[in-house]
Amino acid sequence: MATNFLGDTTALTGRTLRHVTRSPDTIITTAITPIAMMLMFVYVFGGAIDTGPVSYVNYMLPGILLITVASGVAYTALRLLTDMQGGLFERFQSMPIARSSVLWAHVLTSLVANLLSLVVVVGVALLMGFRSDAGVPAWLAVAGILILFTLALTWLAVIPGLTAKSADGASAFSYPLIFLPFISSAFVPTGTMPGPVQAFADHQPATAIVNTIRHLFTQQPVGNDIWAALAWCVGILIVAYVFANMAYRRRIA
Repeated sequence: MATNFLGDTTALTGRTLRHVTRSPDTIITTAITPIAMMLMFVYVFGGAIDTGPVSYVNYMLPGILLITVASGVAYTALRLLTDMQGGLFERFQSMPIARSSVLWAHVLTSLVANLLSLVVVVGVALLMGFRSDAGVPAWLAVAGILILFTLALTWLAVIPGLTAKSADGASAFSYPLIFLPFISSAFVPTGTMPGPVQAFADHQPATAIVNTIRHLFTQQPVGNDIWAALAWCVGILIVAYVFANMAYRRRIA
């Protein structure tokens, strides 16, 4: 069974990846919005925000990376909806393949596409002056957190991809995810926010993840932020995975 699952997932992932490579505008579109935000915040608002000795592009890049992932996973929901409406899932059900491989193919495709978009965004940030003295272990830790975050949001995207009735409905779920980093430590220190807003910002997932990535980039102690970040990512991943599979079973029943 494990061999069938791996083989089926590999084959179906190759299929969905071919769709992405034939439409590279997906990756470009995913990266354009975060890059535009980065340009605006650095060159328009950056001079008015006090981030101490850290340059503003260094300060806000972690938040931009989260927005990049949140923008990218919307395409996972759209690809799933397209397959559902096109009757492809029904065709797969008549074939001797592992049922879960259909979802995992979309999830792995999302992971690859989002990692490519993240590379593009980091490349633009380097051109804008982003610099980090972080060593290989720190960069690997950042990559690991972003991969875990991408998996969590992708499984979350699977749910509307399976249950939405329209393309607008499938992609609309990503809007709150894109907005969430704006009410966090991504762009301004939370200490400058009003009391209730600061309380929310300090205890939501984006702040813990942003702080962890920022500290890794600057080689500062990550403290408890990394455990909070991992707890949020793993918690969202588990809950989303369970509900996504429940939705999948209902659709193919």
